[in-house]
Parts: sequence; structure tokens; C-alpha cells
Amino acid sequence: MTRSDLLALTPDALAALANRGLVKRAAKDLDAGAAPELALAEDGALTAVFPDGARAVLAAEGGLETATCTCGASGKCRHRIGAVLAYQREHEGAPAEDDAAAPAETAPQPVATPAAITDDQLREALGHHALKAAEATRRAGYTARLVWPGPDRPAVAELPAATVSFLVPGLGYVHTDATGPARAAAIVLAVWAFREAPAEGTTTVSVGGTSAESSLAGALALAEQVLLDGVDGADAVLRAALQREAKALTRRRAHWPAGAVNDLIDQLQRYEDRSAAYDPHRLAALLAELPARARASAHPGGTPPAQILGSEEADATPLTLVRLTGIGARIGTDGDRRTLEVYFAQPETGMVLAIQREWPLPEDGNLTGAELAGRKIAGCRISALAGGNTVTEAATRTAARALKLGTGRLAKTQVLPLGLAWNDLPNSLRATDLDALAAELADLPPGLVRPRVAAESLRVIAIASVDALGYDPATQCLEARITAPGGGSARLRVQHRAAAPGALEAAEKALATEPLAVAGHVRRHRGELIVEPTAILTGDGPVVPDLAPGDDSADLAAADHAATTDPVAAAIEAATVVCADLAHQGLRRSREPSRVRVETVAANLKRVGLQRAANDFVQLSKALGDEDEAVKRAAWTAAAIRIQTTAELH
Repeated sequence: MTRSDLLALTPDALAALANRGLVKRAAKDLDAGAAPELALAEDGALTAVFPDGARAVLAAEGGLETATCTCGASGKCRHRIGAVLAYQREHEGAPAEDDAAAPAETAPQPVATPAAITDDQLREALGHHALKAAEATRRAGYTARLVWPGPDRPAVAELPAATVSFLVPGLGYVHTDATGPARAAAIVLAVWAFREAPAEGTTTVSVGGTSAESSLAGALALAEQVLLDGVDGADAVLRAALQREAKALTRRRAHWPAGAVNDLIDQLQRYEDRSAAYDPHRLAALLAELPARARASAHPGGTPPAQILGSEEADATPLTLVRLTGIGARIGTDGDRRTLEVYFAQPETGMVLAIQREWPLPEDGNLTGAELAGRKIAGCRISALAGGNTVTEAATRTAARALKLGTGRLAKTQVLPLGLAWNDLPNSLRATDLDALAAELADLPPGLVRPRVAAESLRVIAIASVDALGYDPATQCLEARITAPGGGSARLRVQHRAAAPGALEAAEKALATEPLAVAGHVRRHRGELIVEPTAILTGDGPVVPDLAPGDDSADLAAADHAATTDPVAAAIEAATVVCADLAHQGLRRSREPSRVRVETVAANLKRVGLQRAANDFVQLSKALGDEDEAVKRAAWTAAAIRIQTTAELH
């Protein structure tokens, strides 16, 4: 008999299961003549005895996880890897069993897929707890992107919380970036995803899920009460009910509606505290988001409900040894607190993760990005994390793509120079064609129903040329036009903020040095791409504008153009303000002046050609004079969803 599983392992597969250094060391030992004596038992176990006395045993099942070695290494070791390589070298060029009796030409045999793995095999290999945990995820629903196995590629399932690669058919050699119990559950979910695919070759599949109507009924009823009574009517009893509903949604794995409810609670509490961080526009957006998600998830043939509700996400996913590429940071202000987001690209999954922190502002209000740059997270300087390669063995990823780094004595986190690591990012994160990126953004679902994840719009863009447009004192913006090697252009915009007084000067200097790439939040506006940079890669290394020193005293080159007034944008903004004011005061408290404002907005929208939006506001004006509260809620919801989506598309 032969161990076909060992023969199928490629150097890349071995590196994924252990690490590339061990593979190189084991191969070097074999090249130097330190080959082991191999013996294959009847039960399939391979024993390798090395010249240094170490004895490695690779069981017939279980892969490297069940392999043993007498060298004393706690995990993978060069002897285990060396046994695999030695076995492969011994069988190089050897004829397969029964080759002599085989016909001269045979049809290629189909490659086994994970769909052939049964639940009994999963239970035996991973335990019943793994299937139980995976079943909870299946009931909530999830989606997976599948790569089917071929002669030169393994089967891969990209799950929301982890990527699972079946390096060899079966469960013996499975690689995933999840660890602990999450690893076993992820493997089960990956097998179920392949099994659920209607036909081999299917690239995306939705598994499980329940009715969104029943899942969101409680949250919708409470949100409607806030909309009718306004923020003044949202007492402690209502906030407590919202908190219970948010927890219930989380238990049902409806993470995105749960996040919206939690944000709604936060806005109501800020108003109760008379905090400057209360935002009526944010309140209105949240009250529109919940019914928008309920409608979209019930729409047949649209975005899978699991993606709209976030039910495919794990609450938290521990990560094994992982490399993260820093792509900048953003400093902000939230009421009386200074906020920080440090962004990382995870190349293996194509995700952007964010570390989020906040600090209370001192009495003088002076806590800038430059001052925060020297502070530490998990023992590493913030400036180094934002512009370096982070290697960590103690990281956890939440459903919202927030990253948490361990800080215990055994938690190892190291930051290395960035170099040209941006060039190695996958196409989902790195853009070389801005026209293609614009088309990709245009195909996204509306923001009201997209996943609620940190830094969703962050991309790295390769730069072919930069045309500086200068600083506009009226808008306090520094702008430049960038082009990409594959075509297309975008407007790069840096907005002045007191939290980052050195950002404008740092960005201007970086853009003047023929930068290689820029990382930033990308959005579409008035037919062009707008990039708000979080980091700029120059020949001398990365520049993170928000963390740069400065005091607003630098002279910036003036722009040679004046800002123009956009009547369409003005009409959309006025409509957004009206929706926010109505939600703030409550539809029950609306009076004739509110109807007049709504009618004025409708007329302005019609004047600039937004006929459907205008019709929604006409219906809203009529509904405000109706005694039926359900009619009022329905009319406000239709108008708010329409105008927020229109604002995003404009």
C-alpha cells in the first residue's frame, strides 16, 4: 500500500500546516544525507527513524495533528515534516500500484471533494460539540465562496469568519486561520457548504437561515415606537426593552440588526445625557436601517439573507499565527472623546480589520494624532502598527471585523517594516484599475443593508501619477487627482480636522514625492471616485497623515478652482434634514409647519429631476395629516430609505 495523502502534500501545503522555515530545514537535512529509515505498517502508519535518534510516527488518519515524535518538540517539528518529504522522495518516479495491469490510456479520475465527507466522519474526527456549534450557525444562515479542487489546487471554502483549505482530500490535512473550538466548527461549516452546492463549480452558496420577518419583529416594533414618540419619548423603560432585544438578536446571530439596535440605544442615551455627540441624522439612519434590512432579506433573488442579517458571522474568531499588513489609521472626535482606528489588511482572507480605541479629551482639548502615535497597544507603538507588518499569535476577530490583540505574558506580537507588502495584497483589497473599482462599488447593495463591518470601504490603490489640485480654504480640503496603472482616476481628498492638525502638510509632502500607492476609504460621488487617505506609501516608507506632527501653521499650495454649488446635492441634503427632524421630534408630534417643510422638499426634489424621491415626500406630507400611525410610519420609512440610498448613489 502507499500513503497517497502524503504524496499529495505540496511544499506550500506543508508550509501552511507548519511553517516555511521548518519545510526548508527538513529539506536541507535530507539534502545533507540525514535521511530517515522508513517503515510502513499494515495499518498505514509511517515510522521514520532519523540518524539523530528521533523517531517520528505519522498515523494513517488525522494528518500532522496526530503525528508524534520523540524529539520533544511541542508541536510541528522538522522530523515530522522530514518524514513526509523523505517518503515523497522515496516514491518519486515509482509506478503506481497495478500500473502494469492498467490500460495504456485511462480517463482522468475525478478529484474527491469535501462534499463526500459524511457527518459521521466529521463527528469522529472533530467531536459532536463541533457539529452542535456549526448547527447553530446553519440555523441562522451563512454564505460561503467555494473553490473546487483540481489537479493543481485544493478545495477552499471562504467563510465569513475563516478560510478553510482541504489541502488533501479528507479531514487529515485541513488548514484554517481559526483556532480552538472555532476551527472545528469552521471545518464542519465548510463541508456543509460544499455539500449544499447545487452543482460542482458553484462559486457561492447560501446555507440554512430562518425567516427575517419573525427574527426582526421585536426590533421593528421598538424602532417604530421611537419613530412615533421621538427622542423625548424614549424613556428608560424603552431603552431597557431595546437592550433586551439587542441581546436576543445577538443570540439569534442577527449581528447587523443587533448592531443597529445597540447604536440606536447609544444615540438615545447620548440625547438623555445632553451629549454633543448626539446626532439626529444618525438616529434617522438607524430607524431606516432596520426596516430596510427586513425588506431586503425577504426579497427573493437578492442578496442572501444571511449577509443582510449578519447571521453567518461568528461573535469572535480566535486567529492562529497571522500576519497583518498595516494600512493606516484615522483619528476622530466623538463628543468629549478622541477616537482611533488602526487598519490592517489580512492577506489570507482579503479582509480589512480595525483596532478601535478611544480616550477622554483633556480640559484643553489638545489630544492629537501625533501625541497618540507614541502610545502602545499590545506593547507596540500605534505608529508602528499603522505602517508596518504585524505578526501575532494572540489575535481575535469580531463579527464587525474589529481586531483585538492579546496582552498576556504568552501573547506574542511583533511589528516588522512594511516594505512593499501592499503589493502582495489580494485583488479584493488592492486596486490597479480605478474604472474597475468604480464598477465594483456601483454593484454593491445600498449601505443600509450592507454588512456592518469596520473599514468596509478601505482599499489600497496603486498610483501611476499624481496631479496636485491644492488646498481650498473654503472647504478646508487638500485635493489631488491620482491615476492608476490599469486606468481610471480618482480625487484624493484630505479634510482638515483638529484631531489631526499635521495631516494636510504630511499628505501634501507625500504626494509631492511620486508616491507608490495610497490606502484609504473609497466612495463614489457625482460620478467620480473619492479617496480619503489613511496612509500613503512613498519610496521612503509609509506616511500616516493622521499621526503626523504639525500645528496647522504650514503654508499649503492654493487650489486653482473654486467649489461649485450642486443643486441636486442641496435638495438631497434638505430632504435628509427633514427626515432627521421628524424622527427627532416624533411623528406623533408633527404639526403643520412640518408638512410645509416636507412639501417644499418634495418640490425641490422634483425640480432637480428626482421624481421618485419627490413622490415619496408628497406621500409623506399627506400621511402626516392622517390619523393612522401605521400610514405615517410607512410613509416616513419609504421616504427615508429612498433619500439615503439616493444620497449614496449621487
